[in-house]
Amino acid sequence: MGSAVERTDELVREYLIFRGFTSSLRHLDVEIKADKEKGFRVDKIIEQLQQFIQSYDLPGLRDYWGYLDRRLFSRLEDIYRPTVNKLRTSLYRYYLVYTVQTARSEKTQEFFQKQAQELQGQTEWRDWFVLPFIASPELNSIFAPYFSRQWADTFLVSLHNFLSVLFQCMHILSRPLPLPVLLSFDTEVQRSAAILEENELLRQTVFALQAEQPRLQKEEEMVHHKLPPYVQNVDRLGDTELDLISSQRSANLTAQPQSSSFLSSLLSQGKRVPAKTPQGAGSSPTQASVSMGRRDAAASHVNPQNSSKDSKALFSSTGVGDSGSANPRQRRHQDHEKQRKELLAKPPAQSMEKRGESLETETHPEGSVDHIDSPTKQTRTCVEGGGLSGAIEQPFIKLSQEEYSEHHSSIMHCRVDCSGRRVASLDVDGVIKVWSFNPLMQTKATIMSKSPLLSLEWATKPHRLLLLGSGVGTVRLYDTEAKKNLYEMMIDDVHPRILSLACSPSGTSFVCSAAAHCPHSGTLSESGARGSSAVPGQLLLWDTKTVKQQLQFSLEPGPIAINCTAFNHNGNLLVTGAADGIIRLFDMQRYESAMSWKAHDGEVYSVEFSYDENTVFSIGEDGKFIEWNIHRSGVKQSEYSLPSDATGPFILSGYSGYKQVQVPRGRLFAFDSEGNYVLTCSSNGGLIYRLHEGEKGLENVLPLGGHKAPVVTVDWCTAMDCGTCLTASMDGKIKLSTLLAQKPY
Repeated sequence: MGSAVERTDELVREYLIFRGFTSSLRHLDVEIKADKEKGFRVDKIIEQLQQFIQSYDLPGLRDYWGYLDRRLFSRLEDIYRPTVNKLRTSLYRYYLVYTVQTARSEKTQEFFQKQAQELQGQTEWRDWFVLPFIASPELNSIFAPYFSRQWADTFLVSLHNFLSVLFQCMHILSRPLPLPVLLSFDTEVQRSAAILEENELLRQTVFALQAEQPRLQKEEEMVHHKLPPYVQNVDRLGDTELDLISSQRSANLTAQPQSSSFLSSLLSQGKRVPAKTPQGAGSSPTQASVSMGRRDAAASHVNPQNSSKDSKALFSSTGVGDSGSANPRQRRHQDHEKQRKELLAKPPAQSMEKRGESLETETHPEGSVDHIDSPTKQTRTCVEGGGLSGAIEQPFIKLSQEEYSEHHSSIMHCRVDCSGRRVASLDVDGVIKVWSFNPLMQTKATIMSKSPLLSLEWATKPHRLLLLGSGVGTVRLYDTEAKKNLYEMMIDDVHPRILSLACSPSGTSFVCSAAAHCPHSGTLSESGARGSSAVPGQLLLWDTKTVKQQLQFSLEPGPIAINCTAFNHNGNLLVTGAADGIIRLFDMQRYESAMSWKAHDGEVYSVEFSYDENTVFSIGEDGKFIEWNIHRSGVKQSEYSLPSDATGPFILSGYSGYKQVQVPRGRLFAFDSEGNYVLTCSSNGGLIYRLHEGEKGLENVLPLGGHKAPVVTVDWCTAMDCGTCLTASMDGKIKLSTLLAQKPY
C-alpha cells in the first residue's frame, strides 16, 4: 500500500510538471509534507510517534493517535477494539518510561495531571499513579518489565505489524476506506508480472521435459539390453500359469509334502492370489519351467541370499541333483539358477551406492515384478542419504548437486537473494554473475567494471536490486532485471576499499564498511598472518531512498577496517567484525555502540547472529569458531574446533610448486532455517555440522563434496521448500546442493 501510494504521488508530480501546473505542484508538496498518514508508510508513522515522545509533546501525541483512531482504527470490526486500546495503553506507558529514563519528572507528573480524568477508572492504570513518587521505578517489581529493552522492542514491532496488516487489508474492512481508481494500477501491474513469471516458468519446464525425454528413452533401452536373456523374453506371470505350476507340482510331488509347502510359501511371497479357474492343463513342461524361472528371478530381487538357499532346498527336495541328470526340465532349472547366481554375484567390497545402482538397473522393464518396486526405491533413497542407516539417522538427504561454471577465477562472494530465486557471485577478476537455478540454471546478467569490485549484497526491498562495493570508494545500486545501474554513490576518497555491505531488513538503509589502501593488502606473511590489522577504516549508514549518508558510526578505540557486518531479523541490532579482532554490537535505534569485546587474535573474518539472536558466532584469523553471549559482553557461550581448511587463509597448490593464497572475503558459515545445523567450508566441498552445547561440540552429519579446489565461501538458502546450499571454490566452480530435511517421527 505504501509503495503504491508513493509511486502514484510520483506519477501525479510528473503529470503536473508535464501540464505546467506549477502552483498545483507546490500545493501538492506542501500537503504531502503535512500528511498525517505519511503515505501509508508504517515506518514513517512510527517515526512520527517517536518524535512526539522524544520531544515530550503529549498533546501532539494524543492528537495524532486520535487522528489514526478516527481515520483508520474506527473502520475495524468491534472484536479488534481491545487490541487498539492495548496499543494505546502501551504507547502511553512507552512515553512515561521515556520521561523517567531521561529524568524529566515534571513531564511524568504532567502526564498524570492531564490524563487523570481519563485513566483513573481503568484497572490497567491503577498501579501507575504512584510512578512519579518512586525513587527507582526500574527496580520495582511492577514497573521493571516496562523498563527493559525487550519490552520496548516488542511493543514497536507489534505496532508495526498491526499497522502493516491494517494497510494491506483496508479493502476488506467492515467499513472499507474507498480507494481511488488511480491506485488500482499497482494491483494490475503486480498481477501481470506474476502471470508473466508463471508463464516463463511453465515454458522452461516444458523445454526441460522435452530435453529430458530422449535421455530417458536411451536409459530405458540401455537397461533393457543389460537384462539377462531369460528375463528379456518373459512376459508378465499370469494367474493361469501360477495355477498350472501349482497343479503340476502337486501332481508330481505328492510323496514330498515339504516341497509342496515350500512352493506354496514361495508363491505367497509374490502377493498374487489366483482368481481364475486353471486352464490349459495340457501345457508342456517347458512352459512350466520357464514360469518357474520367472518366479525365481522375481524372488531373487527381493532377497538374493534367502532366494538362493530356498532354491537349493527346493531343488534337493524335488530330486534335482547333479549336472549330469538327463531330465531336460532339470537342466533348464540348473541353467536358470546358474544365470541368476551370475547376475547377483558381486565383489564383497562393493559400496552401497553401486549396490543400489545394480538393483535399479536389473529391474524388469515390464511389470513382471511390481511387488518389489518399493524396496528398490527405498534402497536408492537410503544410498543418497548416506547408507541404509542414513534414512533414519541422517538429518538431510542430498537430492541433487548441480554446478555453475561461468566464472574463470576464484570466487570471493556468493549470495542468494531473500526470495531464494536468484544468486549473485563475484570472482577475484571483478566479474559478477547473476543467475537463477529454479527450474533451470540460467545466467540472467553479467556485470563487469573498469574499477575492481570487492563486495556485494542483495537489497531486501525490492529483491531485484543489488549493492556493489568497489575498490575506488563507490557503491553502485544495480537493477538485475533492467540490467542497468540506478545510482552510483561516492563513499570516501580516503577510504576507497568497500569491504562489506549489509542492507537493513526494512530496506530503507544499508551499512557500508570502507577501508584505506594497504601496501600488503590481501597478502600473507610467512607466519600466515595478514598484514592489514592496523588499516584504518570507517562504518557508514546510507539511506537508500535519498541516496545520502545518514551518519558515521563511532569505532572505539579508533578507526579500523570492518571486515564483516550482519543485521538481526528486524534491523534493530548490527554486529560487525573488524581487523583488530574486536566484535562490535550496535544499537540501530540510537545509532551507537551497545558493547564490544576482543574476540580473536588477529582479524575477524565472518560473523553472524544465531537463530534465537541471543548469541553471535564468529570465525577469526586464529582459526577459532566461537559463540558469544550478547547479553554478557565478551562471555563465550561455546568454542568449537574446525579444521584449518574451514577458516582460511585458503591455499590452492598447482604444478611446479605454484601456490595461490586467498584471504577470506565472503561468508565462511551459514545456518539452516532452525539454527541447529551449520554449513562450513572445506578443501573439497561444504560440510554440515550439528551444533551441540558443552563438550559435544560439532557433529559432522553430511559432507556435500563435489569440489576439486578449496571452498572459500558458502550460503544456505531456506526460502524454498527444500534447503539449497551454495559452496564456491577457488577454481571458479559453484556447487548448488538441494537438501531434503528428514523430520524425526
